[in-house]
Amino acid sequence: MSHVSAESSTRQLRHEAQRLEILKAAAAAIAEHGFHGMTMRGLARATGRGLATFYDYFSSKEDLLFSLQTDAFGTMASSANAALEGVDDHVDRLYVFILNHLRYSAENRSVMRVLVHEASALPAGRRKTVRLLKEAYFNICRDIVASVLADGCSSPGASGVDRPDSAEVERVTYSMFGMLNWSYGWYDPRLHGTPQDVARTIHTLAVCGLVARCPERFAPSSLEHHLDAIALPPLIGSSGRKVATIGSRLSPAEKKRTTGAELRARPMDRNSA
Repeated sequence: MSHVSAESSTRQLRHEAQRLEILKAAAAAIAEHGFHGMTMRGLARATGRGLATFYDYFSSKEDLLFSLQTDAFGTMASSANAALEGVDDHVDRLYVFILNHLRYSAENRSVMRVLVHEASALPAGRRKTVRLLKEAYFNICRDIVASVLADGCSSPGASGVDRPDSAEVERVTYSMFGMLNWSYGWYDPRLHGTPQDVARTIHTLAVCGLVARCPERFAPSSLEHHLDAIALPPLIGSSGRKVATIGSRLSPAEKKRTTGAELRARPMDRNSA
């Protein structure tokens, strides 16, 4: 390599490192103030750069947000694929995917907040690009979920199903991301342990829910019939009289089941005060 080529390579590496520093600092500012609450001057100040220097890296707020989104989803997908390489068991692969995501989230909480809340700020063309990256990442998890559903695990009574329902696979995968993505909002290592601890909890919830042949799993709930008989309350105002009137038409057996459900729900009352 010539001296000129080596110098050019060093400059490129330095430029990319500074770009990543700016993205991380900008993510913290956007997470705190919102994308629309920040100006280019404010973002430059938050990242410790002059405005002219900031424009050397990003031509607009939209350009910065787009780079943040594409870099993040690209990084998560590539790191997930790298982590999964050589791991063959589907249940193990699910744990690896969960932990890899949680480690990224724990280290980049501001980035995760921006990914969750600010994608709609981009114009349609760029949203489509980001959506394709999201779908590629989503599909990594979806394929693992489908495999766990199909094959089950080695535990007694935890065999798979011949033909996993595609809608069920979608529901489970979206539910998985619901648990993973929102961890940035509540996870505190002082209260909840390490990312590995959280990963084990989520993994247990997911796997046991996917493979266990619990008789309650697919049984229709009598409470669904009970709720179907109750009119939805208005946005404003009391609907207690209407609910009580409809509830009075329940059969004795339905009333007994409802009373049991209310008793089981009472421990949560203290959290709603």
